[in-house]
Amino acid sequence: MAAWSWRAVDGAGASRTGLIEAASPAAARADLRGQGLLPLYVAAATGPAKAPRFTLRPALATGALVLVTRQMATLLASGLRIEDALATIAQGQPPRVAGLVLALRAEVLQGRSFGGALAQHPRAFEQSYRASVAAGEAAGRLDQVMGHLAAFTENRARNRQTVQLALLYPALLTLVSLGIITLLMAFVVPDIVRVFTSRGADLPLLTRVLIAVSAAVRDYGAVAGASAAVGGVALARWLAVPANRRAWHRRLAEGWLTARLTQRINAAQFAGTLATLVQAQVPLLEALQAAAGVTPNHHIRARIGDIGTKVRQGVSLRRAMTEAACFPPMLVAMVASGEATGSLGPALERAAADQQRDLDAWVKALVALVEPAILLVMGGLVMAMVLAILLPIVSMNGLVGL
Repeated sequence: MAAWSWRAVDGAGASRTGLIEAASPAAARADLRGQGLLPLYVAAATGPAKAPRFTLRPALATGALVLVTRQMATLLASGLRIEDALATIAQGQPPRVAGLVLALRAEVLQGRSFGGALAQHPRAFEQSYRASVAAGEAAGRLDQVMGHLAAFTENRARNRQTVQLALLYPALLTLVSLGIITLLMAFVVPDIVRVFTSRGADLPLLTRVLIAVSAAVRDYGAVAGASAAVGGVALARWLAVPANRRAWHRRLAEGWLTARLTQRINAAQFAGTLATLVQAQVPLLEALQAAAGVTPNHHIRARIGDIGTKVRQGVSLRRAMTEAACFPPMLVAMVASGEATGSLGPALERAAADQQRDLDAWVKALVALVEPAILLVMGGLVMAMVLAILLPIVSMNGLVGL
């Protein structure tokens, strides 16, 4: 059965809306009439439609994803079947979330696995989430995987929100400062320049530079903005090619300026997912495959694929990770300790926590440096503009005094 969104009128003439499960629109209308309602509108609530090219709204908010995942873990652990758990979760949810959950239930009832049903909604459930669910389902540990996924998704959302809030003020400061400077260059400086040139004064170098920049902004500002937009689109299309994207990600992973931060970000994601799946008793090869999907850097993702190949051939995980040379030494050392003691899952969990703490410290330090750096840069630009305007005035006053 599919989920249908409906609008109807009850016996008192009041308008009502909701969701209903039925085999067809006609069956949905019949069920509504059986409830004493006059159906006015019945349509599919949601379905496995292709993702649009551009959208401002995510398919499923992070908070809703965490809630659904947590409820799914609890209900599955209590022994409910997947379809019954989905039906229970849909109750009390907002219409958009409930429609998505009921669509998943309909696909499960049609014979799909839960991971296969999630794959029909790529905008709502990212690839790493789907890969983890598929691995847990194949290993028969779906309830444990869902519990770990809920905690992992919640922690990641919290960390992302912290970074976004920390960067909000510097971003607004940069935007406002650049806007003010651009307006001054385009509309204020030209009037001042006309005063200087009309007096035939010998202008200082700083003032001449300011005049040149102002003329460039006024004459070529629109062209520069359009060129930047075209360049951004061209870069996005270039990165859409898998080979180009992997080459770019390799530069990020191996560049002297970006390697350390890139490795830490990917190590935290990889270790967290691998710890979740290993502790849920998912086979290591399947866990590595799913953990590769959660790694954002495609070059490191390919290296993780090589790690899985070597592990399949009998190489230890520690040795394979060492030969990959794309993870911090501390993570490799903790993996070696976990393998030696037979407690790989807890060792990975501790390693993931250490990597996340280290990454958080890096991000906090970076954010702490961004704000004063922006203030210094913008303050320097404003000071240069003021000096470029004041120096000719001081020179002309000196000439008048003579």
